[in-house]
Amino acid sequence: MGSQATLRVLHQAPGRDMAAAENAAAAFLEALGIALDSESLRDTPRRMAQGYAELFTPRAFDLTTFPNDENYDELILVRNVALRSVCEHHLLPFVGTAHIGYLPGERIIGLSKLARVAEHFACRPQLQERLTKQIADWLAEHLRPRGVGVVIQAEHSCMTLRGVQSIGSATVTSTLLGTLREDPRSRQEFFALAGVNT
Repeated sequence: MGSQATLRVLHQAPGRDMAAAENAAAAFLEALGIALDSESLRDTPRRMAQGYAELFTPRAFDLTTFPNDENYDELILVRNVALRSVCEHHLLPFVGTAHIGYLPGERIIGLSKLARVAEHFACRPQLQERLTKQIADWLAEHLRPRGVGVVIQAEHSCMTLRGVQSIGSATVTSTLLGTLREDPRSRQEFFALAGVNT
């Protein structure tokens, strides 16, 4: 029986100046006419700075893979991975779910690591289209499967809370690589198991 392999994944965040972030948050709110002299708002700039720092800091994790000793060659899919990120155009959150699957090659991945990879790329100002592709490309590079599929369904508060105010709208993006892109039957199986109507 083969041994597991791990790759330590760390977020290389640039140096942060939380005092400057807090001052900037205060200036931003005051510029919008929000007075900060009440007890309930006095600490809001600090909470804003800490909140965004948390949103932009993914947790380190070990990408654990194992040899595919049984030569399992069918689709492996984790559905409904909770996902949250921040739209890079408005710095407003978008939330939804990711469905992440792959056709294994020589190695398989610890299932929880699929969610960790999604979180890793979501913890920064993002575009949903880019996020979908980054997850798929990263898994393809590090796992070397025969195929990868990622579908993200998300509600963007930049669309629901402002602008068009399209409450309940969802954006769906997908990236398919390898066999899941090239073979129509494999592609259809992935979408069916992910619960996505095509």
